[in-house]
Amino acid sequence: MNEKFQLDLSKEKLTVYATQLGSDCPFFIINKPCIASGRGEILEEIKIDLSAYQLVLVNPGIHINTAWAFSQLKNFSKEKTIKQIIEQPVITWKENLKNDFEIRVFKEYPEIENIKTKLYLQGAVYAAMSGSGSSVFGLFKKTPSLQLQFPNNYFVKILSL
Repeated sequence: MNEKFQLDLSKEKLTVYATQLGSDCPFFIINKPCIASGRGEILEEIKIDLSAYQLVLVNPGIHINTAWAFSQLKNFSKEKTIKQIIEQPVITWKENLKNDFEIRVFKEYPEIENIKTKLYLQGAVYAAMSGSGSSVFGLFKKTPSLQLQFPNNYFVKILSL
């Protein structure tokens, strides 16, 4: 919109406006890999090369109430920081990079856990629920014809990185 309407707003000003829309909205202004802190509004750009991978995004159309999901958080993974983990090879992420929402969300909505399991069974090197759900993503080594099996009512998108 900034370009379309020739508003000439700086990235900093756009970020301030985006924060008013939602804590995690500034990410969409920067549009680069970042580590978020605070409520999601403090972003640190990071260098990461996932060009050897495809990203598969699967959404079963289940609504997860964000307030409920946050109220379920009891313990947080604290072994290593996200930044430390993602600096390691992707193959190590499965054991180290955890989404703390998954335990409770998967218990309440086992269909979402089944998506993650299925992504691993179909060859993902890493899979996780995105945020508080219900989308799940998987990283796959690039192949010419990735064949995935999910119900027709699921949204499934394959993206090259």
